[in-house]
Amino acid sequence: MFGMSHETFLLLDAVVTVIGLIILITKFKFHPFIALTIAAAFLGLTSGMPTGTIIKAFQDGFGGVLGFVGIILALGTMLGKMMAESGGADQIAQTLIRAFGKDKVQWAMMFAAFLVGIPLFFEIGFVLLIPLVFIVARRTGVSIIKIGIPLLAGLSAVHGLVPPHPGPLLAIGVFGADIGKTILYGLIVALPTAIIAGPIFGTFIAKHIPGHPNQELVDQLARETDSAELPSFSITLITVLSPVFLMLLKTFADVALPDGNLFRAWMDMIGHPISALLLALLLSLYTFGYKQGIGANQMLKWLDASLAPTAAIILIIGAGGGFKQMLVTSGVGDVIGHMAVSAQISPILLAWLVAAVIRIATGSATVATITGAGIVVPVVGMMPGVNRELLVLATGAGSLILSHVNDAGFWLVKQYFNMTVAETFKTWTAMETILSVVGLIFILLLSLVV
Repeated sequence: MFGMSHETFLLLDAVVTVIGLIILITKFKFHPFIALTIAAAFLGLTSGMPTGTIIKAFQDGFGGVLGFVGIILALGTMLGKMMAESGGADQIAQTLIRAFGKDKVQWAMMFAAFLVGIPLFFEIGFVLLIPLVFIVARRTGVSIIKIGIPLLAGLSAVHGLVPPHPGPLLAIGVFGADIGKTILYGLIVALPTAIIAGPIFGTFIAKHIPGHPNQELVDQLARETDSAELPSFSITLITVLSPVFLMLLKTFADVALPDGNLFRAWMDMIGHPISALLLALLLSLYTFGYKQGIGANQMLKWLDASLAPTAAIILIIGAGGGFKQMLVTSGVGDVIGHMAVSAQISPILLAWLVAAVIRIATGSATVATITGAGIVVPVVGMMPGVNRELLVLATGAGSLILSHVNDAGFWLVKQYFNMTVAETFKTWTAMETILSVVGLIFILLLSLVV
């Protein structure tokens, strides 16, 4: 077509489609769900797919993703809501702050965010924990940047690298990775990465940008709670980490026990992400609810309220799944896969690069993960032995890079920390980029031993 080979045309078609997707989101401010749907339809039509196949491919991709991720997202969101409303998140943060002391309070904030962030969206975790930043800064006299950057690093690291967050979960579904191994590898990578981008970088940058929080915001948010009214630290930790433990136990059972073993069969069911999160949610109804004297009607209101904000992210993920399937069905994925094999590009590096480019262009980590995974997944079938779990992490790491003015998170941090745009670049944007690059380095190092 147009004097080009079919493979070249498909590749050019994909490039034009992705550029168009970026323009729709950034220039014309289309909602990502609509933009992804339009992009999928455009790619299907221009690549020569029959119209019936286009619709079916989109439906299959949409439903295939949400059949897993949608359920996980709903359960995880409800678990996070129970923890937030009961004060469990406050308990984790306050306990760690007491344990680390004033001199190392930045480490406490990073670990608190890391733990609290496992079941929560980044934005929810941020809004939940930001009052603690103001309280601790006021109580200790420590720079808000020195405390805040570690908090942001902890939240962002688990958001991009550790299931059950939607980005890593989506990539797990696309790449066919094992969720238990992904959690294990994700924790191995995310923790040291968060330490470098959080307490270490935060301590350094705070010497140059100490930060001056908005006093009205501090007065409004920095209300201290009575720790006697909160769930205990141990109960909170057990509840929040129980799904992670069950999923890891399933993975260990699969490795250590033979097929047909009764315990392994039960763990395959109990340790499945849906079962694990459902059991954790049921546990939270007691530990964060009835045990705290909270009635069923109040808990029902919390759970109902928790699901409303997830509607947009679920639709975006579904449309991303449809777009991914269009890349595969149209043959674009195979072309990219063959090119990567011929060029001998590391699949891990390719996954990171593609996600990073889309993240920088669109400002959306979710769109970057969805699109990046869809583009890279054909490489998996062409390169035997590729570690699928590390591809998930590489895609997640790439999706964190260089948050700037097209990212809502950039403005969220700027406003709460009362910084100029330049200061936000030097703190938040730099921290996100450190997370992405250092995360990639740890992933590449991990690839040498797993």
